[in-house]
Amino acid sequence: MNTNSKIYIAGHRGMVGSAIKRQLEERGYTNLVLQTSASLDLRNQQAVQQFFAAEQPEYVFLAAAKVGGILANNTYRADFIYENLIMEANVIHAAHQFNVKKLMFLGSSCIYPKMAPQPLKETYLLTGPLEETNEPYAIAKIAGIKLCEAYHDQYGDDFISVMPTNLYGIGDNYHPENSHVLPALIRRFHEAKQEGASSVTIWGSGTPKREFLYADDLAEACVFLMDTYSGRELVNIGTGEDLSIRELAELIKAVVGYEGELVFDTSKPDGTPRKLMDVLKLHRLGWQHKTTLEEGIALAYQDFLRNEFAMR
Repeated sequence: MNTNSKIYIAGHRGMVGSAIKRQLEERGYTNLVLQTSASLDLRNQQAVQQFFAAEQPEYVFLAAAKVGGILANNTYRADFIYENLIMEANVIHAAHQFNVKKLMFLGSSCIYPKMAPQPLKETYLLTGPLEETNEPYAIAKIAGIKLCEAYHDQYGDDFISVMPTNLYGIGDNYHPENSHVLPALIRRFHEAKQEGASSVTIWGSGTPKREFLYADDLAEACVFLMDTYSGRELVNIGTGEDLSIRELAELIKAVVGYEGELVFDTSKPDGTPRKLMDVLKLHRLGWQHKTTLEEGIALAYQDFLRNEFAMR
C-alpha cells in the first residue's frame, strides 16, 4: 500500500475498524473510504456492488461484523449466522468483481474447536466441534476464511484472513450485560470505587486463563500483514501470553484504584479452562505486540472515563 492508495475500511466505527483507521492515519494514509452502516448496508448485495463500482477501492480491510457476548450469540443465532455470512460474502465477491488488489478478512478465535489443544495453532481449524453457544457466529467466520481461500485458489485473488485473540481498547463496549470480561471488569471496579462498595463479585473461580491484545496493536499487525503477507492460510494475531481471570481482576483493580475485596462466585460457570493463541507464525513473519497488558488497561480506562457519561 502507498499513502495515496484508496483503502476501504468496512466497519470503521467499531473498536477494530477505528483502530485500523487510526493506524493508517498515523502513517500518513490520506485516501480512506469510510461508510457508515446507515449509508451502506453490507447485507444488501446491490448496494455493495454499486459502492464498489463507484469507489473502486484498491485495498479492503473487512472488519465489519455483527458481534456480541455469549447471551446475544446464543439468543439471536439466526441473526448472527445470516448477517455475518451475507456481509462477508457480498464484500468479498465485490472485491473480486471490481479487481481489488488485496483484501484482509478479520475473523475471531472462536473459529477453533472448543476442546482444541493449547495454544491454538492455525492448523487446528475444522478439527473438532465448536463451542455451542457461539457456533453460528463461528461458522460464519469460518465461511469467510474459506471464501478468501476459494477466491485465492480459483482466481488468484490476494485475499488473506487473520484471527485476532480477545481484544480490548479504545471504543470498547462497556455495557453491563453484553460486554466482554475485560471491559466489564473495568466498569464494575470503577462503579464499586465510586459507590464505596466493600467488595466486587466475579463469576466463576478465577482460574480460567485468557489472552488479551490491545486493539491498536492488532491494527498495527493488520497493516503489517497487508504489506507483507499474501499466503493462502490464515494468521493468528495475539500476544502468545495469558493470565488467569483472578490475575486480570487484580490488575484492573490496581489500575482503577479500587481498594475493596474480590469475591469469586464459584456457583457460576468458568467456561473454557484456557484459550491461548499460537503466534509463532506471526513472530516468524516479523511482528510482535508492543503494548503490555497493564499499559493497555490504563489506556482503556482513560477511554472509559472520557465516555462514561455517554454510556449512561
